[in-house]
Amino acid sequence: MTTSVEYIKEWQQALQNEIMHLKKFGSNKMVITNGRLVTAEGSFTYYFDTAVPLKIPAGSSIRLEWGSSRQQGRVLSAEGSGIILSLERSFGDLIGEAHLYHDPWELLEQLILRLDETKKSKQKRLRIKKLMDPSMPPKHPVEKISGTIHELLLRSKYNPVTFVWGPPGTGKTYTLARTAAHKYFKEKRVLLLSHSNQAVDVLVSEISTFIEKKGRIREGDVLRYGNNSGETFRHRAALTTSQLLEKEDPLLAQNRTKLVDERRQLKQDLGRSFSKRDSEKLLELETKIARVLEKIRQKEFEFVKDAYIVGTTLAKAASDPAIYEKEFDLVMVDEASMAYVPQVAFAATLAKRLIVSGDFKQLPPIAASRDPLVTTWLKEDIFHKSGVTESVHTGKLHPHLFLLKEQRRMHPEISAFTNHSIYQSLVGDHPSVAKSRTKIMESNPFPGRASVLVDTSRAGAYCFYERTSHSRVNLWHLLLSFQLLHEAHCAGVSSIGYVTPYRAQAAAMDLLLQDVYKNERLTADIIAATVHRFQGSERDVMVFDTVDSPPQERAGMLLTGRDSERLINVAITRTKGKFIHVTDRNFIKKHVYRGKTLRQLVDYQEKQWQVIGRKDIGSWVQNQHSRLQWMHALKLDRVFYDLTTARSVIVSLPEQTVLPDHWIEKLKQQNLTVISTNPWSELLPNNRISLDLTFPFILIDDHLLWLGLPLEGAIDIEPPSIAVRLDSEKVCEYLIRQFQVGE
Repeated sequence: MTTSVEYIKEWQQALQNEIMHLKKFGSNKMVITNGRLVTAEGSFTYYFDTAVPLKIPAGSSIRLEWGSSRQQGRVLSAEGSGIILSLERSFGDLIGEAHLYHDPWELLEQLILRLDETKKSKQKRLRIKKLMDPSMPPKHPVEKISGTIHELLLRSKYNPVTFVWGPPGTGKTYTLARTAAHKYFKEKRVLLLSHSNQAVDVLVSEISTFIEKKGRIREGDVLRYGNNSGETFRHRAALTTSQLLEKEDPLLAQNRTKLVDERRQLKQDLGRSFSKRDSEKLLELETKIARVLEKIRQKEFEFVKDAYIVGTTLAKAASDPAIYEKEFDLVMVDEASMAYVPQVAFAATLAKRLIVSGDFKQLPPIAASRDPLVTTWLKEDIFHKSGVTESVHTGKLHPHLFLLKEQRRMHPEISAFTNHSIYQSLVGDHPSVAKSRTKIMESNPFPGRASVLVDTSRAGAYCFYERTSHSRVNLWHLLLSFQLLHEAHCAGVSSIGYVTPYRAQAAAMDLLLQDVYKNERLTADIIAATVHRFQGSERDVMVFDTVDSPPQERAGMLLTGRDSERLINVAITRTKGKFIHVTDRNFIKKHVYRGKTLRQLVDYQEKQWQVIGRKDIGSWVQNQHSRLQWMHALKLDRVFYDLTTARSVIVSLPEQTVLPDHWIEKLKQQNLTVISTNPWSELLPNNRISLDLTFPFILIDDHLLWLGLPLEGAIDIEPPSIAVRLDSEKVCEYLIRQFQVGE
């Protein structure tokens, strides 16, 4: 039997190994430019320009790489389009471009210190023991249970640890909020923790709303501590430390605002025209701000001390004495499946009772190192490591695992797969959910269908590796998915998500939306992101793009690896009313074996007659966007017209291409760059790039992309032959960059 001290030693070593990995191979890489030496007194202070604002706290450790040189340093100021760094050695007066690496390993170091302190406390070690080995018999009176919330209240009153399993849409936030509120009504002190600020914001907002409706809230009793979205609490009673400060000490709050505004203005001036005098003035200003923040810090300590319900992040709790030096009656850890086990264990030491809430069928915590201890303790969730999941596959629940059984988010056509295949039929649908999602289901695209598989089999070989990240991209899937988003938006749907396992594909869609759909996004909630970024959110319509297709010969590990079931579960369960799965069915059936969740999803959608083939594209594309049009690949009038007016043309001609005379005549008249391993001397090209791509395209004047033409260059296709025309300077620039055109 492992003791608490043995657990702590392993956790500390795992955290230390992760820190060493981050320091050596820091994963957050940012490009900074135009570095200028500001001062060389004691340390060397540099001012750099940044393409986007870098949200790195002052005092954070960083690593800077310039050419073959690298060294550690600290952030002195980071706001707007500039950053000031303190380095131990000089890089010279001017630095053209450097790479900045930052990972919050200091937060992990703080957690190591908290665990050290825990070793010295018998009471805290016992709390960890009960978390990691919840074998004690439950003591709550089962006969008194009168409902879900009442059961959780009883469990958390009589048992030291309660694990709440909350599958998507089962009312986890609703249940936790009302449990916390009832504890508050009994004047118990509750600490709410999660790995993300968003999750904390949502839970604090739900609790305060419920208490306000009951007319029993007192200002300062419910506190959101630390960074928050701001928007969540903008029109609410004072819930954040900033709001309380403005009421209790307005002069101090105004002084902070004045200095921060002055800093912002100074940074804008520096961004426009660098001056050594302004940069030195900025450093003086940072010192003044630090003094004001220390005064505010003392006020915040008082706010935390007086509050009954405090919400903050796990990282903040482990690094802030206002939290870790305090004792609570109950700690709630939300989204615990994404938290490190040592973080949850630390949280357990802060209170007599603990509620661990989350869904171990969703994404696990993320760590960078491949060290065995890191894999054991930082890449698996507390539910699995405590053993409460061991009997779930048999349909039995651990005595301390409390399941929320009824989902109210997804239309039953969507949830049918996850309820059965992922949740072992332990979860069902609330009777109201089908009716509440009917309006979304009846909308375009595919009216009357809530779950659809759009099959891209034999559409061509469009999947390739992105040049810098080596993440997969599929241009055909990208444009097809955009069309699906457009159809939904034209039908009046304003909450739409595009989700994919691959970061490069998500970034490409975001780029396309920024360029082509900028105005539409001002009035609609349309987001493109990886599956990891979507956990915890929901949309009316979701498009799930699996990306993988020929010419790749293996499915990616994201779709077939250890955590693929969790990833696909998250992708599906973000949806309220319409789930659209864009996938190459032939590729999946050939390269993914039947035991994998993605293959099971494809097979299930086939059996349920939910497949839309390529031949159906003419029936569901009802709204051609002015900058994206689909057409038959043999109808060449439009592309030939574009070529007639072209100033420059880039054409990709895969190795097997045999061009008919009409294409040769049209192309040889152009200022032409050919991408091909063949010479194509008959086209009289001005430039040739020897690269064998697997799909044809024509790029005209750096803004028009014809994908799928010339048709004679396409492989792995069958009728109907389809081409697509996109007018997007940003996407064309992206494509040129991928294939090093012009270098």
